[in-house]
Amino acid sequence: MTFLQQLEQRWQQGHFVCVGLDPEYERLPATVKEGRSQEEALTYFACALIDATADLVCAYKPNIAFYEAYGDAGLRALGRIIAHSKKSRPEIPVILDAKRADIGSTNLGYVRSSFDLLQADAITVHPYLGKEAMAPFLKRADKGVIVLAKTSNPGSGEFQDMLVGEQKEPLYLTVARNVARYWNDNGNCALVVGATYPDELKRVREVIGDLPLLIPGIGAQGGDVAATVRAGRDSRGWGMIINSSRGIIYASSSSDFAQAAREATAALEADINRYRG
Repeated sequence: MTFLQQLEQRWQQGHFVCVGLDPEYERLPATVKEGRSQEEALTYFACALIDATADLVCAYKPNIAFYEAYGDAGLRALGRIIAHSKKSRPEIPVILDAKRADIGSTNLGYVRSSFDLLQADAITVHPYLGKEAMAPFLKRADKGVIVLAKTSNPGSGEFQDMLVGEQKEPLYLTVARNVARYWNDNGNCALVVGATYPDELKRVREVIGDLPLLIPGIGAQGGDVAATVRAGRDSRGWGMIINSSRGIIYASSSSDFAQAAREATAALEADINRYRG
């Protein structure tokens, strides 16, 4: 299945939670680290989370920075974690949160490393270099290309809110409009809009139709579930990949971390479906 087909299947079953698999070795429960190398501990932790939550999620999203921070051990762990997800639950897409973008020839390397080597189903990218440079990603019709529009961080407005073009609309809205109209030839594009900006989320949804939205910012960043769902749902009440990382993976610091993560995921899923309409 393509990335979008995988998502559609999960949405049909009422699953809209994306779990951010962003482990920090220092924060892992002592029972996870005991008797395990750094690579083994990171792998065990994330794979246990996958096994505990797989029937509740629409996707997993490892952020590559949390693995690069530990060098070769971290990158080996990332490969093992994605491989475990693909083997145990191949129907659930894995989004590599890497925020890549460069000139076209360099992007070929990013495509090979993320899609062919790591076997991710989708990747996050910057739009700053334009459609032409992003062609190596966009040509992979089976994979998802998730473009940053309005990010969840407090300082995102420095550039993203700048008024541009003849219509003097915010830059994030121009990005969203262009991706929906001109980038999505293969039906494999999505956009990132933070839950911390529900008004902006609503504006993006209005201009992109039913294009999927990856929505970070729920949980530790303080995004409101009700406002997010009401602003972000598509015409079917779907279209949302609502991510929570720390709020789920660190729901417990003890040996029951996987069960606690499952309970947090189930609670978030229930909240989303309560407001989906």
